[in-house]
Amino acid sequence: MSRAELMGLLLAFIARLITGAQGHWKGCPPKAEQRIYFANHQSHLDWVLIWAALPRDLRAVTRPIAARDYWTSSRFKQWLTTDVFHAVYVSRARTQDQDPLEPLVQALASGDSLVLFPEGTRSSKGLPQAFKSGLYHLAAQFPEVQLIPAWIANVQRVMPKGEVVPVPVLCTVTFGAPIQLRAGEEKGAFLARARGAVVELRPAGS
Repeated sequence: MSRAELMGLLLAFIARLITGAQGHWKGCPPKAEQRIYFANHQSHLDWVLIWAALPRDLRAVTRPIAARDYWTSSRFKQWLTTDVFHAVYVSRARTQDQDPLEPLVQALASGDSLVLFPEGTRSSKGLPQAFKSGLYHLAAQFPEVQLIPAWIANVQRVMPKGEVVPVPVLCTVTFGAPIQLRAGEEKGAFLARARGAVVELRPAGS
C-alpha cells in the first residue's frame, strides 16, 4: 500500500472520528457506478465529509473539485489533493476563452465520478443558493452518468467561526434518488429541480 493510500485511510478515519461521517443511502445503493454527487455547500470540510462517507471502493473512483490557486499553494496541499484525493483542479481566475468545465469533462470522459457543489460558493443561510449552470451542461453532455443529490447535515458546527480545533459533532450525508436531464428541459427548470432534490433530503427540524 502506498503512502498516499495510507494517508487516505487515516484521513477517512479522522473524519469519521470527529464527525461520524455517516452515509445514509435513501434513494440509491452505494454502487461503483459513474456518478456526479451534488450537494449543499456550507464548509471547507464538505467534500472531505462526502469522500469519507463513501465506501472505500467508491472513494477510489470519486474525485472532488478543488480550487487550483488555494490547493496548490503549498507542497503538502498539492500532494494531499493530487495523490490522496485525486482532485480535479479548477481555476477561479480564468480568461474569457477558457472553459471552466473542461477539467470536469475530461474526468468524466475518463470514467471518473465527481463531487460537485453547484452553488459555486459556500452558504451559511441553511438552504442552498441558486445552482449555477455547470451541473446542467455536464448532465447534457454525459446523460449516462447518474446525478445523485446529497444533503450534508451539521458540518458547519464541526468548525465554528473563530475556532481552530474541530468540535466533535455527528454529521450525516444523505444520498437521494438519481435524477436526469429530461428531454427538452430548460436550464433554469432543471437547476431548480436539482436544487429541490437536494433540499428534500434535509433532515426534519434542521
